[in-house]
Amino acid sequence: MTTIRASGCPACAAAPAAESLARADLPRARVLLSVPEVHCAACISTIERDLAKMPGVNSSRLNLTLKRLSVDADAGIEPADVIARLNALGYDAHELDAGTLSMTETERQGRELLMRLGVAGFAMMNIILLSVAVWSGADGPTRDMFHLISAVIAIPTVAFAGQPFFRNAWKALRAGRIDMDAPISFAILLTLGLSIFETLQSGAHAYFDSVVMLIFFLLAGRYLDFRARAVARSAAQELAALEVPRAIRVRDGVESTVNVAELAVGDLVLVRPGGRMPVDGVVIAGQSELDRALLTGETLPVFAGEGAVVSAGEVNLTGPLTVRVTAAGKDSSLHRMADLVANAESARTKYTTLAERAARAYAPTIPLLSLGAFAVWMYLTGGDVRVAINVAVTTLIITCPCALGLAVPAVVTAASGKLFRKGLLIKDGTALERLAEVDTVVFDKTGTLTMGTPVPTNLDGLPEDARRVALALAEASGHPLATSLAKGLRDMGLRPALVSDLAEVPGYGVEGQWNGARVRLGRAAWVGADAVTTTAAYLSLDGLTHPLTFTDQLRPGAEEVVRALHQQGAQVWLMSGDVPGAVQSLAERLGIKHWQAEALPQDKAAKVEALQARGAKVLMVGDGLNDTVALSTSHVSISPASALDAARAASDMVMLGRDIGPIADALRMSGQAKRRIRENFWQSGVYNAIFVPVALVGLATPLIAAAIMSVSSISVTLNALRLK
Repeated sequence: MTTIRASGCPACAAAPAAESLARADLPRARVLLSVPEVHCAACISTIERDLAKMPGVNSSRLNLTLKRLSVDADAGIEPADVIARLNALGYDAHELDAGTLSMTETERQGRELLMRLGVAGFAMMNIILLSVAVWSGADGPTRDMFHLISAVIAIPTVAFAGQPFFRNAWKALRAGRIDMDAPISFAILLTLGLSIFETLQSGAHAYFDSVVMLIFFLLAGRYLDFRARAVARSAAQELAALEVPRAIRVRDGVESTVNVAELAVGDLVLVRPGGRMPVDGVVIAGQSELDRALLTGETLPVFAGEGAVVSAGEVNLTGPLTVRVTAAGKDSSLHRMADLVANAESARTKYTTLAERAARAYAPTIPLLSLGAFAVWMYLTGGDVRVAINVAVTTLIITCPCALGLAVPAVVTAASGKLFRKGLLIKDGTALERLAEVDTVVFDKTGTLTMGTPVPTNLDGLPEDARRVALALAEASGHPLATSLAKGLRDMGLRPALVSDLAEVPGYGVEGQWNGARVRLGRAAWVGADAVTTTAAYLSLDGLTHPLTFTDQLRPGAEEVVRALHQQGAQVWLMSGDVPGAVQSLAERLGIKHWQAEALPQDKAAKVEALQARGAKVLMVGDGLNDTVALSTSHVSISPASALDAARAASDMVMLGRDIGPIADALRMSGQAKRRIRENFWQSGVYNAIFVPVALVGLATPLIAAAIMSVSSISVTLNALRLK
């Protein structure tokens, strides 16, 4: 809060207020960023507190669940300014297009279910307290008063909390079909109507507690199922948001920032170092290196000079590039990939839970059975409507598929908790069911079986002067290999040599002067060295060249998980966009017989589809934008938490830690979970076989039916908890 102190000068006192008014009149801008490395409340406070000190920033809000930062700033604040501020704090960030992101209907549905569940639970507890007095023997006016109070609580509760079932049932009936919500709605309304009738007639029994309890348990099952599914976001939406929303257009030598949608084929676009390509195009001026790991999985940056073809989503590393646009917006390669993912996601709708399939066959018989019971008892009692309605309502409640609705989400919730403690988050409610069928596992390499960060391997063999010079040169570059080399040398306790005239040559390396001689660190041909077969940077010093080799660090648990999958009889594939030598070396190290190098995104998706066309059930494990189509196409998919947002969104499960070992645990537990689901269906079947006849012959009341239904639901939940 800003305090305006009293001043002897009225103009001085008015100045802050005038400044505030002027500031309020300034045009505002909204910056939306993805910050994938945030993980706790401390990250929120650190980022929001630091941005509050940034000139031009009015407010900021970090969503930890979505790892998304929204910044309200003055129009002069560019996304790059905020990204630089976050980088200084130690957080990587990239811009998202706010126009492609909005709150989904499922998010609103989750809040609605939780709110209605809370109302139903609160009302249920109060009505049960009132019912205890009736059960204890209250009679006459006292009983009628408790029934009336229960009615006052139950009627608005049913009207509010039962809306999800009523809406779905009405939509189904209008479409000429009966779904699981139709018999539920019939049971709720008939029980409520019967209870109101009994109360007005001073009857001995009213079932307000039963109807509210029924709604509460059904909403609990519905919310469990929602939570098992709603974590996943649309991968297509995330991919579209990764498109750079603005670009620097160059016309007649004048630079201007425009929306990508305004670009046309043939326009010239300037992409500065550190920026992402906003379009597909051809380089007409400049030299640099491009990081294509996002799109192809290549660990090494590639050289880009005049005539080089570039794609939207690639990162320009070292030098400015002028690109002639060949495709932009919806025609870009990045947007086409988003369309592929959207199509793959829509094809997955054939996978529904076992409960939904069973309910579709089961639901239409429930109202018919209840109607038949009503007609028979009307005949047997000579037209006693009260008895006939009691039997019909009891039949509806007992046959209500509450336990059936809990059968899958209860198991998924229990299994999710156990796997979460092992470091694996289940996002899709049908994932365990599908995972139990897997017989083939396809792994990406970089960032999945490996950590995706190069590690120097031969620094000990260098003379100390060479290491100190290499450190000075490496610290002058932002190249990934240079960054890794600088860290490795710093970890050895070295200090950089005094190298002057440091200059980075985009696409080639870094050079400078040391002891009166030129020294270089970069590509083999540039420093005059013979290239080795492994990933390397080359140091030129005192007329000698030194190859500095790198390897990718193996992810913890990689060897163990491949061994466990082989023991379980699964076929294992390794597919990567990396060079053949690196892929073959890793495959041999892990004992993977089937591998493919230099695989493009469409190649990975095609391989998954080909394997599944031969009858295989494929688990895809990947982390990059190049894996998203394959992740969405596969029978079931997993990505690490360090993966790109879009890859995580396309996956059914996410590994929360560095260890990849929980994948084998998930395969093993999926079989156990499927057995528990089948046991739950078997329990539900036995429950109906025993108690439906009891209801039909009139040996139960709606209150007893609700209690039996609750016991059935609890037994299903307890069976699911055996997984823990």
